[in-house]
Amino acid sequence: MTSGREVGPRSANSPAKASIDLQQIRADDFRYLSAVARTGTRRSAAVFLGVDHTTVSRRIHALEKTLDVRLIERGANGWELTDIGRSVADRARSIEESVQLAVDAALGNSGSSLRGSIRVIAPDGFGTLIVTPALARMRLQHPDLSVELLTATRQLNLYQSGFDVAIAVGSPVNSRLVSETISQYTMGIYATQEYLDAHGSPKTVEDVRDHPVIFFVDSLLQVGDLDLDRHLPGASAKFMSTNIFAHLEATRASGGIGLLPAFMASPYPELVRILPTEVDVRLSFTLAARRESLTNPTVQAVRDAIHAEVSRRRDELLPDK
Repeated sequence: MTSGREVGPRSANSPAKASIDLQQIRADDFRYLSAVARTGTRRSAAVFLGVDHTTVSRRIHALEKTLDVRLIERGANGWELTDIGRSVADRARSIEESVQLAVDAALGNSGSSLRGSIRVIAPDGFGTLIVTPALARMRLQHPDLSVELLTATRQLNLYQSGFDVAIAVGSPVNSRLVSETISQYTMGIYATQEYLDAHGSPKTVEDVRDHPVIFFVDSLLQVGDLDLDRHLPGASAKFMSTNIFAHLEATRASGGIGLLPAFMASPYPELVRILPTEVDVRLSFTLAARRESLTNPTVQAVRDAIHAEVSRRRDELLPDK
Protein backbone atom coordinates (compact mmCIF):
# COMPACT_ATOMS: atom_id res chain seq x y z
CA MET A 1 0.00 0.00 0.00
CA THR A 2 1.29 3.49 -0.83
CA SER A 3 0.73 6.66 1.13
CA GLY A 4 -0.24 8.64 -1.95
CA ARG A 5 2.38 11.37 -1.37
CA GLU A 6 4.71 12.42 -4.18
CA VAL A 7 8.23 11.13 -3.85
CA GLY A 8 10.86 13.72 -4.78
CA PRO A 9 14.07 13.15 -6.71
CA ARG A 10 16.56 10.82 -5.10
CA SER A 11 19.50 12.30 -3.25
CA ALA A 12 22.97 12.49 -4.75
CA ASN A 13 23.99 9.38 -2.80
CA SER A 14 21.03 7.22 -3.83
CA PRO A 15 21.36 4.51 -6.49
CA ALA A 16 20.87 5.76 -10.04
CA LYS A 17 18.02 4.75 -12.28
CA ALA A 18 18.74 1.75 -14.44
CA SER A 19 17.78 3.77 -17.52
CA ILE A 20 16.07 7.00 -18.56
CA ASP A 21 13.85 7.48 -21.58
CA LEU A 22 15.65 10.24 -23.49
CA GLN A 23 12.41 11.12 -25.25
CA GLN A 24 11.12 12.47 -21.91
CA ILE A 25 13.99 14.92 -21.55
CA ARG A 26 13.61 18.51 -22.75
CA ALA A 27 17.06 19.63 -23.80
CA ASP A 28 16.09 23.25 -23.12
CA ASP A 29 15.77 22.46 -19.40
CA PHE A 30 19.54 22.03 -19.25
CA ARG A 31 19.86 25.69 -20.26
CA TYR A 32 18.17 26.70 -17.01
CA LEU A 33 20.51 24.55 -14.96
CA SER A 34 23.51 26.01 -16.81
CA ALA A 35 22.27 29.52 -16.03
CA VAL A 36 22.11 28.73 -12.30
CA ALA A 37 25.61 27.26 -12.48
CA ARG A 38 26.90 30.37 -14.22
CA THR A 39 25.20 33.03 -12.08
CA GLY A 40 25.08 31.25 -8.72
CA THR A 41 21.40 31.86 -7.87
CA ARG A 42 18.00 31.15 -9.36
CA ARG A 43 17.04 34.83 -9.35
CA SER A 44 20.24 35.84 -11.15
CA ALA A 45 19.69 33.02 -13.61
CA ALA A 46 16.19 34.35 -14.27
CA VAL A 47 17.58 37.81 -15.06
CA PHE A 48 20.23 36.25 -17.28
CA LEU A 49 17.59 34.28 -19.20
CA GLY A 50 14.97 37.03 -19.22
CA VAL A 51 12.33 34.97 -17.39
CA ASP A 52 10.67 34.90 -13.97
CA HIS A 53 12.58 33.10 -11.22
CA THR A 54 9.64 30.74 -10.72
CA THR A 55 10.15 29.58 -14.30
CA VAL A 56 13.75 28.68 -13.50
CA SER A 57 12.62 26.70 -10.45
CA ARG A 58 9.88 24.94 -12.37
CA ARG A 59 12.12 23.91 -15.26
CA ILE A 60 14.88 22.62 -13.00
CA HIS A 61 12.34 20.73 -10.91
CA ALA A 62 11.02 19.14 -14.10
CA LEU A 63 14.54 18.12 -15.05
CA GLU A 64 15.13 16.67 -11.57
CA LYS A 65 11.91 14.68 -11.82
CA THR A 66 12.84 13.29 -15.24
CA LEU A 67 16.37 12.40 -14.19
CA ASP A 68 15.24 11.30 -10.72
CA VAL A 69 18.13 13.08 -9.06
CA ARG A 70 18.55 16.20 -6.94
CA LEU A 71 20.37 18.90 -8.93
CA ILE A 72 20.12 21.85 -6.53
CA GLU A 73 19.85 22.04 -2.77
CA ARG A 74 19.63 24.69 -0.10
CA GLY A 75 23.05 25.65 1.25
CA ALA A 76 24.53 28.28 3.54
CA ASN A 77 24.31 30.95 0.84
CA GLY A 78 20.96 29.98 -0.66
CA TRP A 79 20.35 27.40 -3.35
CA GLU A 80 23.47 25.62 -4.62
CA LEU A 81 24.15 22.92 -7.16
CA THR A 82 24.75 19.42 -5.82
CA ASP A 83 27.82 17.49 -6.96
CA ILE A 84 25.69 15.75 -9.59
CA GLY A 85 24.13 19.10 -10.52
CA ARG A 86 27.55 20.61 -11.16
CA SER A 87 28.60 17.61 -13.23
CA VAL A 88 25.41 17.78 -15.30
CA ALA A 89 25.72 21.56 -15.76
CA ASP A 90 29.34 21.27 -16.93
CA ARG A 91 28.38 18.78 -19.62
CA ALA A 92 25.23 20.67 -20.56
CA ARG A 93 27.31 23.61 -21.78
CA SER A 94 28.05 21.64 -24.94
CA ILE A 95 24.31 21.83 -25.73
CA GLU A 96 24.45 25.64 -25.72
CA GLU A 97 27.60 25.59 -27.83
CA SER A 98 26.01 23.23 -30.36
CA VAL A 99 22.94 25.46 -30.61
CA GLN A 100 25.18 28.47 -31.25
CA LEU A 101 27.09 26.58 -33.95
CA ALA A 102 23.80 25.62 -35.59
CA VAL A 103 22.66 29.26 -35.53
CA ASP A 104 25.99 30.38 -37.01
CA ALA A 105 25.60 27.82 -39.78
CA ALA A 106 22.07 29.03 -40.53
CA LEU A 107 23.25 32.65 -40.68
CA GLY A 108 26.30 31.79 -42.74
CA ASN A 109 28.73 32.92 -40.03
CA SER A 110 32.24 31.50 -40.24
CA GLY A 111 32.36 30.80 -36.52
CA SER A 112 35.77 32.45 -36.20
CA SER A 113 34.39 34.92 -33.61
CA LEU A 114 33.62 33.71 -30.10
CA ARG A 115 30.08 34.14 -28.82
CA GLY A 116 28.16 33.80 -25.59
CA SER A 117 29.61 34.75 -22.22
CA ILE A 118 32.42 33.71 -19.91
CA ARG A 119 33.04 34.41 -16.23
CA VAL A 120 36.53 34.71 -14.77
CA ILE A 121 37.44 34.89 -11.07
CA ALA A 122 40.77 36.45 -10.07
CA PRO A 123 42.47 38.13 -7.07
CA ASP A 124 41.90 41.89 -6.75
CA GLY A 125 45.33 43.17 -7.74
CA PHE A 126 46.29 40.66 -10.41
CA GLY A 127 42.74 40.58 -11.74
CA THR A 128 42.54 44.35 -12.14
CA LEU A 129 46.05 45.14 -13.39
CA ILE A 130 46.95 42.05 -15.44
CA VAL A 131 43.81 40.07 -16.26
CA THR A 132 41.62 43.08 -17.11
CA PRO A 133 43.67 44.40 -20.05
CA ALA A 134 44.17 40.86 -21.34
CA LEU A 135 40.43 40.17 -21.36
CA ALA A 136 39.53 43.61 -22.71
CA ARG A 137 41.79 43.18 -25.73
CA MET A 138 40.56 39.64 -26.29
CA ARG A 139 36.94 40.76 -26.23
CA LEU A 140 37.59 43.45 -28.84
CA GLN A 141 38.57 40.65 -31.21
CA HIS A 142 35.25 38.92 -30.50
CA PRO A 143 32.49 41.57 -30.38
CA ASP A 144 29.75 38.99 -29.75
CA LEU A 145 31.43 37.75 -26.56
CA SER A 146 30.47 38.99 -23.09
CA VAL A 147 33.16 38.82 -20.40
CA GLU A 148 32.51 38.93 -16.65
CA LEU A 149 35.44 39.42 -14.26
CA LEU A 150 34.91 38.89 -10.52
CA THR A 151 37.80 40.01 -8.30
CA ALA A 152 38.42 39.08 -4.68
CA THR A 153 41.46 37.86 -2.78
CA ARG A 154 39.93 35.05 -0.76
CA GLN A 155 39.89 31.31 -0.49
CA LEU A 156 38.41 30.03 -3.73
CA ASN A 157 35.77 27.40 -3.14
CA LEU A 158 36.62 25.17 -6.06
CA TYR A 159 33.40 23.21 -5.62
CA GLN A 160 31.30 26.31 -6.17
CA SER A 161 29.50 26.99 -9.41
CA GLY A 162 29.45 30.27 -11.21
CA PHE A 163 32.83 30.52 -12.94
CA ASP A 164 34.46 29.26 -16.13
CA VAL A 165 38.08 30.16 -15.38
CA ALA A 166 39.54 30.80 -11.93
CA ILE A 167 42.85 32.39 -10.99
CA ALA A 168 44.05 31.93 -7.43
CA VAL A 169 47.14 32.42 -5.30
CA GLY A 170 48.84 29.06 -4.86
CA SER A 171 48.02 25.71 -6.40
CA PRO A 172 44.47 24.47 -5.85
CA VAL A 173 44.06 20.70 -5.99
CA ASN A 174 40.73 19.26 -7.07
CA SER A 175 39.89 16.29 -9.26
CA ARG A 176 37.34 18.34 -11.21
CA LEU A 177 39.88 21.02 -12.11
CA VAL A 178 42.95 21.17 -14.25
CA SER A 179 45.34 23.86 -13.05
CA GLU A 180 48.63 25.36 -14.17
CA THR A 181 50.98 28.00 -12.84
CA ILE A 182 50.76 31.06 -15.03
CA SER A 183 53.27 33.24 -13.22
CA GLN A 184 55.38 33.70 -10.16
CA TYR A 185 55.38 37.08 -8.49
CA THR A 186 57.28 38.71 -5.67
CA MET A 187 56.09 40.58 -2.60
CA GLY A 188 58.15 42.87 -0.40
CA ILE A 189 57.71 45.38 2.42
CA TYR A 190 57.27 49.04 1.51
CA ALA A 191 56.84 52.38 3.26
CA THR A 192 57.01 56.03 2.30
CA GLN A 193 60.12 58.05 3.04
CA GLU A 194 57.88 60.27 5.16
CA TYR A 195 56.95 57.33 7.36
CA LEU A 196 60.56 56.13 7.64
CA ASP A 197 61.79 59.63 8.57
CA ALA A 198 59.19 59.85 11.32
CA HIS A 199 59.42 56.29 12.71
CA GLY A 200 62.78 54.94 11.61
CA SER A 201 63.61 52.23 9.12
CA PRO A 202 63.80 48.62 10.31
CA LYS A 203 67.31 47.19 9.99
CA THR A 204 66.28 43.53 10.39
CA VAL A 205 63.17 41.46 9.84
CA GLU A 206 62.74 41.34 13.61
CA ASP A 207 62.60 45.15 13.71
CA VAL A 208 59.44 45.06 11.58
CA ARG A 209 57.57 43.84 14.66
CA ASP A 210 57.93 47.35 16.12
CA HIS A 211 56.00 48.90 13.22
CA PRO A 212 52.33 48.79 12.22
CA VAL A 213 52.01 46.34 9.33
CA ILE A 214 49.38 46.77 6.63
CA PHE A 215 47.94 43.50 5.33
CA PHE A 216 44.85 41.31 4.93
CA VAL A 217 42.21 40.54 7.54
CA ASP A 218 43.57 37.18 8.60
CA SER A 219 40.29 35.73 9.83
CA LEU A 220 38.62 36.43 6.48
CA LEU A 221 41.46 35.64 4.10
CA GLN A 222 41.98 31.89 4.53
CA VAL A 223 44.64 31.78 1.81
CA GLY A 224 47.50 29.80 3.30
CA ASP A 225 50.18 31.22 1.02
CA LEU A 226 49.35 34.73 2.27
CA ASP A 227 49.74 33.93 5.97
CA LEU A 228 51.49 36.95 7.47
CA ASP A 229 53.36 35.01 10.15
CA ARG A 230 54.92 32.81 7.48
CA HIS A 231 56.58 35.81 5.83
CA LEU A 232 57.06 38.21 8.75
CA PRO A 233 57.30 36.04 11.89
CA GLY A 234 55.99 37.80 14.97
CA ALA A 235 54.70 40.84 13.07
CA SER A 236 51.16 42.01 13.72
CA ALA A 237 48.91 43.71 11.18
CA LYS A 238 47.45 46.94 12.57
CA PHE A 239 45.66 48.12 9.44
CA MET A 240 43.78 45.33 7.71
CA SER A 241 41.55 45.12 4.68
CA THR A 242 40.17 42.41 2.40
CA ASN A 243 41.15 44.55 -0.60
CA ILE A 244 44.79 44.81 -1.62
CA PHE A 245 44.25 48.23 -3.16
CA ALA A 246 43.41 49.45 0.35
CA HIS A 247 46.79 48.09 1.50
CA LEU A 248 48.47 50.05 -1.25
CA GLU A 249 46.70 53.31 -0.46
CA ALA A 250 47.23 52.95 3.30
CA THR A 251 50.96 52.46 2.68
CA ARG A 252 51.09 55.46 0.33
CA ALA A 253 49.34 57.49 3.06
CA SER A 254 52.28 56.73 5.43
CA GLY A 255 50.06 54.54 7.58
CA GLY A 256 52.73 51.92 8.21
CA ILE A 257 54.70 49.22 6.44
CA GLY A 258 52.82 47.35 3.74
CA LEU A 259 53.54 43.84 2.50
CA LEU A 260 52.75 44.41 -1.16
CA PRO A 261 53.21 42.75 -4.54
CA ALA A 262 56.06 44.45 -6.39
CA PHE A 263 53.96 44.82 -9.53
CA MET A 264 51.55 47.03 -7.54
CA ALA A 265 54.08 49.02 -5.50
CA SER A 266 56.82 49.67 -8.05
CA PRO A 267 54.92 52.27 -10.11
CA TYR A 268 54.81 54.63 -7.09
CA PRO A 269 58.14 56.45 -6.56
CA GLU A 270 57.13 57.54 -3.05
CA LEU A 271 57.23 53.91 -1.89
CA VAL A 272 60.60 52.63 -0.69
CA ARG A 273 61.26 48.91 -0.61
CA ILE A 274 62.73 47.88 2.75
CA LEU A 275 65.03 44.89 3.33
CA PRO A 276 64.64 43.67 -0.27
CA THR A 277 67.01 40.75 0.20
CA GLU A 278 65.68 39.62 3.57
CA VAL A 279 61.98 39.92 2.62
CA ASP A 280 61.48 38.57 -0.88
CA VAL A 281 58.28 36.53 -0.88
CA ARG A 282 57.83 34.41 -4.00
CA LEU A 283 54.32 33.19 -4.70
CA SER A 284 52.47 31.89 -7.75
CA PHE A 285 49.25 32.64 -9.57
CA THR A 286 47.45 29.53 -10.79
CA LEU A 287 44.86 29.30 -13.54
CA ALA A 288 42.23 26.58 -13.14
CA ALA A 289 39.30 25.36 -15.20
CA ARG A 290 37.04 22.36 -15.03
CA ARG A 291 38.32 19.39 -16.96
CA GLU A 292 35.21 19.34 -19.12
CA SER A 293 35.80 22.96 -20.19
CA LEU A 294 39.33 22.58 -21.52
CA THR A 295 38.19 22.11 -25.11
CA ASN A 296 35.88 25.13 -24.96
CA PRO A 297 37.29 27.68 -27.47
CA THR A 298 36.43 30.62 -25.20
CA VAL A 299 38.23 29.08 -22.22
CA GLN A 300 41.23 28.44 -24.46
CA ALA A 301 41.14 32.05 -25.70
CA VAL A 302 41.05 33.40 -22.12
CA ARG A 303 43.98 31.19 -21.15
CA ASP A 304 46.02 32.32 -24.15
CA ALA A 305 45.23 36.00 -23.55
CA ILE A 306 46.31 35.86 -19.90
CA HIS A 307 49.49 33.95 -20.73
CA ALA A 308 50.37 36.54 -23.37
CA GLU A 309 49.80 39.45 -20.95
CA VAL A 310 51.87 37.77 -18.24
CA SER A 311 54.71 37.12 -20.70
CA ARG A 312 54.66 40.75 -21.82
CA ARG A 313 54.80 42.05 -18.25
CA ARG A 314 57.09 39.49 -16.65
CA ASP A 315 59.50 42.18 -15.45
CA GLU A 316 56.70 43.82 -13.45
CA LEU A 317 55.77 40.59 -11.70
CA LEU A 318 59.39 39.62 -10.99
CA PRO A 319 61.42 42.84 -11.04
CA ASP A 320 65.06 43.16 -10.18
CA LYS A 321 65.50 44.28 -6.59
